[in-house]
Amino acid sequence: MKMTKTVQASNPVTTDTSEDVDIEPLSGKPFFHVTICKSHISSPYQLVVGAEVTRLLPHKNVPVILTRGSRNWAATYVGTHPTHKRFDFSSWKEFAADNSLKVGDVCLFELLSRTDTNILFKVQVLRGDIPSTLLNLEDGSADNPVVVE
Repeated sequence: MKMTKTVQASNPVTTDTSEDVDIEPLSGKPFFHVTICKSHISSPYQLVVGAEVTRLLPHKNVPVILTRGSRNWAATYVGTHPTHKRFDFSSWKEFAADNSLKVGDVCLFELLSRTDTNILFKVQVLRGDIPSTLLNLEDGSADNPVVVE
C-alpha cells in the first residue's frame, strides 16, 4: 500500500507582482528556461545557462546585459568552464533580488543578440506561487509523494 501525504494549500507565497512586467510571446530566437530553486536565490546563487543556448555562445567570459521590462542588469557570462556555463554569482544575485524571484518561478531567457564581446538576453518571469506550506517539506519523494488538494 502506497502512503501519501496530503497538504492543504491555504497559504500561497506572497509576492507583490503589482509592478510585474507583462509576459510577451517569444520572438523565435534561441531561448532556455529555468525553474527557480533554492540554489538560484540563495547561496551559491548559481544559475547555469541552458545547453540549448551555450552551444551558440563564446567559450570565454563575456559581458552580458539581462533586460526585463525597462530595466537592465550588467552581468558576465562565464563560458570558460567545460560543463557549467553560467552567469557570475554577484550579478545574478542582484537580478534575482531585484525581481523578487521565488522558488517555483520560471525564468525564460531569450537570446536577442550575441557576439564574441557582448551578449543580450531578454528575461521573462512566470510566477510559480508555490504554497508556502510545501516549500520546506523535505520528505516528499517519488515513493512518498505530497498531494496538494
